[in-house]
Amino acid sequence: MLAKIFFSSVVAAIMTFAGSLWIDKLYSRSSELTFPEEISSRSKFRKPLLFFALANLIYLSDDLFLMAAIFLLALMTVTDFEQYMLFDAMTFPLALIGIFYSWQNSSLQDNLIAAAVGGGIFFLIAIVSKGALGGGDVKLIFGLGFWLGTQKLLNVVMIGTIFGGVVALIMILLKKKSRGSYFAYGPYFTLSAIYFLLAQKNIV
Repeated sequence: MLAKIFFSSVVAAIMTFAGSLWIDKLYSRSSELTFPEEISSRSKFRKPLLFFALANLIYLSDDLFLMAAIFLLALMTVTDFEQYMLFDAMTFPLALIGIFYSWQNSSLQDNLIAAAVGGGIFFLIAIVSKGALGGGDVKLIFGLGFWLGTQKLLNVVMIGTIFGGVVALIMILLKKKSRGSYFAYGPYFTLSAIYFLLAQKNIV
């Protein structure tokens, strides 16, 4: 047990350092950040929170595919909370690794349908909502389809939407946001996805 805790902590420390460095580089190259003047203040708790989350999640799983997904989803949670941004540099690898994961688990057909239908529906919502739902969210749902399949992807969308809506309502009531303000739903999808990824391996 102690050896596993030590291993999880070391891997989490490496991932936290590398992931935070990657995020900072993506920020420096982007001209579309929502809070470009607040990068430092909005990221001050990033490393300790990321390390704590990754150490515990890695401890629960010894599947390399799952570790890769959790790492990418954790980083996307961070970027969407900090800057309301989901980067292609993270969503595309998530989808690509997910294809290999689906093939390895003989679930490629169902997961391909989930990716196509889920991504397609979110794409239409993004068009109809005129930007209320971002392209990053569309790509995230597309990528998650390869990992979760139709039923679990639907669960992630429902739970993420409900929790995100509740938080948005609370922020509006507290006057932290207005009705027309942009709100990041990505973290609620990513966190829900992490739970279902662990659940389908009977880890939680």
